[in-house]
Amino acid sequence: MERLADEAAPFCHSEPFDFAQDRFGRRILWYNLRVSPRVPSTPLRFASLRMTRSIRIFVVTIVFVVAASVIASGEKIDVSQIVDPTTAESVLDAKVKIATPRNVQGGDGYYSKCNYYSATPGKTLLLRFYQAAWQYDLQKELDAVTKNTPALKEVSGLGDKAMVTDWKASALPARALMLYVVKGNVLITVGVSGFEDESVSLGKIKGVAEKILAQL
Repeated sequence: MERLADEAAPFCHSEPFDFAQDRFGRRILWYNLRVSPRVPSTPLRFASLRMTRSIRIFVVTIVFVVAASVIASGEKIDVSQIVDPTTAESVLDAKVKIATPRNVQGGDGYYSKCNYYSATPGKTLLLRFYQAAWQYDLQKELDAVTKNTPALKEVSGLGDKAMVTDWKASALPARALMLYVVKGNVLITVGVSGFEDESVSLGKIKGVAEKILAQL
């Protein structure tokens, strides 16, 4: 910048004319090309073009980053939108009550929660989505799940890791099944209750988990 300022300084001269003496000692008016703003030097012209191009690239980059941030901020997972009431009714094989979903951005990450209850008491579909903040270790959440939920069984074909437990080996309500799926920095929890056949329950919650995973 200092070099460019030195090059540009002569072009800030306000007087393009100057006086000199001819060979007889008389003062004459002559056009001073060195101070004329109409005749920029080639190095300065190229430098100005480079600066202009750099500024344009910088502005375009900033606009792109801001736009990408806005788009990313609008792509938060909402489990109540992925698994809407119609989908919930197909999972529970029953009409459901109006749900009260919650989406919360906390210091340790982003949470999306929703519970669907059958209009006739007896069936429940639980949905939890947790995306850990970049500085937060998801393993802590998994450790808490493992500690408080014994007899977890691994389930293949879902995310990076998937585990399931039933009510007989935990403190869950009767005929309840809970599925935990890890994918990257995301923990998805899907629970269902009210079905006698555990294989039916497992098939239903796996289908719901796959539906949520498809949005990542």
